[in-house]
This record gives sequence, C-alpha cells and structure tokens, in this order.
Amino acid sequence: MWLAALAILIGLAILVWSADVFIDGATALAKKFSVPSFLIGVLILGIGTSAPEMVVSVLAAIEGSPELALGNAYGSNIINIALVLGATVLISPIIIRRGIVKRDLPLLLLITVIAAWQLRDGTLSQADGIVLLILLVAVLGLQIIMSIREGYHGHEDDIVVANADSEDLNNLEHLNNSESLEKLEPSVTRGLVSLIIGMLMLVASSRAIVWGAVELATLWGLSELIIGLTIVAVGTSLPELVSSLSAARKGEHDMALGNIIGSNIFNTLAVVGLATVIAPIAADPVILSRDVMAMGVLTILLVTLCVFAFKTKRQFGRTSGATLVLFFMGYTAWLIQSVSM
Repeated sequence: MWLAALAILIGLAILVWSADVFIDGATALAKKFSVPSFLIGVLILGIGTSAPEMVVSVLAAIEGSPELALGNAYGSNIINIALVLGATVLISPIIIRRGIVKRDLPLLLLITVIAAWQLRDGTLSQADGIVLLILLVAVLGLQIIMSIREGYHGHEDDIVVANADSEDLNNLEHLNNSESLEKLEPSVTRGLVSLIIGMLMLVASSRAIVWGAVELATLWGLSELIIGLTIVAVGTSLPELVSSLSAARKGEHDMALGNIIGSNIFNTLAVVGLATVIAPIAADPVILSRDVMAMGVLTILLVTLCVFAFKTKRQFGRTSGATLVLFFMGYTAWLIQSVSM
C-alpha cells in the first residue's frame, strides 16, 4: 500500500517537472517562428500540458484499465475549467477576445456534446475512438488556419522590439553571422533537449502513477473511475495550472485561455480517442449521470460567463473565477459523497 502511494507521489512530482521541461522547450522553439499567442496556448501549452493525461490514459488502456483513462480525461476537463481557470482569474483576470467567443468556445461545447452522445449507450467502441481522432485532426487544422489568419497577438519581446529606436534596430541587423549562430544554436538545442527529456520522463512518471492508482483502487475497494477523477486527474492538471497562472501574470491572456480550451479539446478527442482505439471502454453508468453531466454543465457555464464578460467589460474577472472554484468544490463534495454511499 505504502509503495503504491509513494509511486503516485513521486510520479506526480516528476510528472509536473517533466511537463514543465517539455513546455519550456516547445514554447522556445515555437516563438522562433512568431506563432500567435492563442495558437501557442492551444497547440503548445494545451497539448503539451495534456501530454500527462494522454500518456497515463494510453498506459492504463494497455494495462487493462481503460475506465481509468476515461475518468482521467473527463476529470481533468472538469478540473481545468473549474479549478485551473477559476484559480487563474482569481489571481489575474483574463481579457476575452471576439474570436474566442465566436469560434473557440462553441467548438469546445460541440465537442463536449459529441463526447456525451457517444456515451449514450454506456460504451465507447474502437469506431468511436477513430471518430474522435479524425475530429482532432480537423479541429487542430481549423485552429491553426484561423489563428494564423487573425495574425500575431504580441508577446512582450515584440513590444520591446517595436518600441526600440532605429539605432538599436540597426545594431541588431548588423550582427555578424557567427554571433547570430551562437545565439540561435544554443536555444534551439536546449529546446530540443527539453522536448526529448520531458517526454521520456512523462512516460516513466505516468507509468508509476497508473500502477500506483490501480493498486490503491484494489486495496481500498475504490473504483478506478474515482481514482482517475480525483488523484490522477488533479495531479496531471497541475501543469495546466502552473502554465496558465504564469501566462496570465505576464499578460498573455490568449495563451492562458487557449491553454484551457486546447487542453480540454485534446483530452476529449486525443486522450479518450487513443485509449478507446487501444481498448473499447464499458463505462460505469455513474459517469453519465455525474461526470459527463458535470463536464457539460461546466462547459455551458464557461461559455455563458465568457459571453457575458465579452459583452460587458471584455474581462473574465474574479467573480467568474470564484463561481468556477465553487463549482469545483461542489463537484468534489459530490464525488466524496458518491464514494461513501
């Protein structure tokens, strides 16, 4: 028992660290190409911070515990909106753009509806998983095309360059090739090394978490679904929390919200899709009456709050953040009550 608990604790610690390393490397490389902030949030932070959920869920499916994968993905979606986004805007309110309200949030809501519809009979087949993966490719393609069309939404470095005087810009332009290579190569090298090390450690730490979670579920008589929705989901959502807080504090509002939207889209389509393709899932009926319903209600609440914020001050403020955190507390109490019954 203690060995399983230790495996989860150490695994979660390494998981958070390795996800940080992975994101740092990916972000450094992406900024070389002047990628828009929201696109970085969706593709780099969103997918990068969902890598723990993906690895945990795929390993769970391979090891014969597909329900753990489902609980992990949906639990992470709930935590991302209610806890991660709620806590982020409590500390630093987020500016809401028109594109997020008109396109990205409705897209997230549509994907949530599709996920609930697929589970209407309590099972997810391999065909369902393939459909989810196809939708993932289509959604990511749409996000890339639309974000690039909308253009680059400045980073602090770009503001500094834009405000620099002409003499400084001339000095930058006349740097010799050897100096430019010296500055470019180390950052690219560090980025690639961070990606490789981060992904390797993600796999190792995620395997430890899956093993520990399944062991605890057996020893305590708890369902794998509850373990996935609580311990594993909260632990693997820490990278989203850290990256969103950091982005919001730096004024990267698009990146912070893009992180949440991208992560939830990736969890629903890629994490569940991959796990289902590996092993079809027969879901506990409670996942529809409690977890999918909670995820759907929370997504609708998020869309409503963002639309209201856009039409008033265009700022997702602390009142909205407090509402989301209260939802998380209520959901957690609901989970505890369901386990004790």
